[in-house]
Amino acid sequence: MRREAIKRHAPFVLSLVVGAAAWEIVGRHTSIAFMAPLSETLERLWQLTLTGELPRQALSSATLFVTGLALAVVVGMPLGLLMARLKWLREALDVYITILYATPMVALIPFILSLMGFGFAPKVLVVFLFAVFPILYNTVEGARSIKPELIEVARSYRSREWALWREVMVPYTLPFTMTGIRQAIGRALVGMVAAEFFLSATGLGQLIMTATQNFDTGAVFAAMLVIVAAGVGLMRLGRTLEAHFARWRT
Repeated sequence: MRREAIKRHAPFVLSLVVGAAAWEIVGRHTSIAFMAPLSETLERLWQLTLTGELPRQALSSATLFVTGLALAVVVGMPLGLLMARLKWLREALDVYITILYATPMVALIPFILSLMGFGFAPKVLVVFLFAVFPILYNTVEGARSIKPELIEVARSYRSREWALWREVMVPYTLPFTMTGIRQAIGRALVGMVAAEFFLSATGLGQLIMTATQNFDTGAVFAAMLVIVAAGVGLMRLGRTLEAHFARWRT
């Protein structure tokens, strides 16, 4: 059992070691203005943590990220189920959703700024727009893939619409929604940083901008390392939850 666990995790650990070594070597042979080695990045990460600046900015970014992603889930999953269940609603909204999904979200930030100004709400809207569409599309496709036989069996037992949703549609669609949430996590992180860059500067985005202006490359990479680590951890968690909810399909 232990040997199997080692074999399973060895490629991942080895890739981290190789990547860290490459980062350190390349950083040592590159101008500090362009790239900081891993050792200096970790040192600045520790210093920023001790001063309290990194935890404070990370908490600000985490609040924005969680709020935007949670709203995307709350809107994306029910709307996806409704669009799959009601053909007329799907046909009415599909063209608008396609247009928004194809539009670069960064290009909408000046419009959001002129409409809503600075503050927390417009930044949440940016994160929401980045994250909602993968959840919506995966939920729609999952709900539309439900076999008609399942609906007919539920109807034969005189299941009402709410019972049909609770006992058939939501359990069947949940693995697809989890796939969408996993995809939305990365997009939400991009939206979080974009909102902090182009709207009111706060959080890790502000830390990166300030460090860049001060030519503090170590702090820039330290903030980026926190964002990447959070993204990788959350996506691995999402993959685990996705596998958990999809067990019934195997």
